[in-house]
Amino acid sequence: AKDILSAIGALDDVEKAGESKQIRAGKGKMRNRRYTLRRGPLVIYKSNDGVEQAFRNLPGVELCCVDRLNLLQLAPGGHMGRFCIWSQAALEELDIIYGENGKRIPQAAMTNADLARIINSDEVQSVVNPAKPGQKEYAPKQNAIRNVEALEKLDPYAAEKRRAQARNDEARASKKAETLAKKRDSRTAKKAFKEQGKSFYAKVSQQGTVCENGFALE
Repeated sequence: AKDILSAIGALDDVEKAGESKQIRAGKGKMRNRRYTLRRGPLVIYKSNDGVEQAFRNLPGVELCCVDRLNLLQLAPGGHMGRFCIWSQAALEELDIIYGENGKRIPQAAMTNADLARIINSDEVQSVVNPAKPGQKEYAPKQNAIRNVEALEKLDPYAAEKRRAQARNDEARASKKAETLAKKRDSRTAKKAFKEQGKSFYAKVSQQGTVCENGFALE
């Protein structure tokens, strides 16, 4: 088998696939998928005359009968262009399988796949009806929770209540600086009185003797 592959120049691909064998990352190696291996050439034959026994021990090489062509083997992973080695009998068998009395080869349903070009062509546009103008345009629906005008149509009292609340919020925001200034002035005034209280308490708390000047009463 190696002599055949080396004669057609496919032995390098087999050696490259064999060198790519490594342990799989993750839990797959505990689930009977321990090693990963790159795909090698695909050998397609007509009858098994010892072909499988000859090529099955080569790493990366896969075998397939021409009667059971598998798309997963011809294009693994959805990538076209796998290196396939056909036997002469397998190539001749293709003419029988896909001949006049054989399987029908799938053909495209459209000869021209450019759908936009077909629609915009003169042949199609001359037959179709023209666009009908005058379609009624509807105004976008307004949300009464966010829009006061929409809320006024549903409930005028609720709309007026919301407007009054907005006016109060604006008035409160405009007087915010003045309110903060008043609070700061009151705090500074309290601090001044606090210093006077501390000095008075220190003065009256001084220790002295009771009989320093005697008991004379004036």
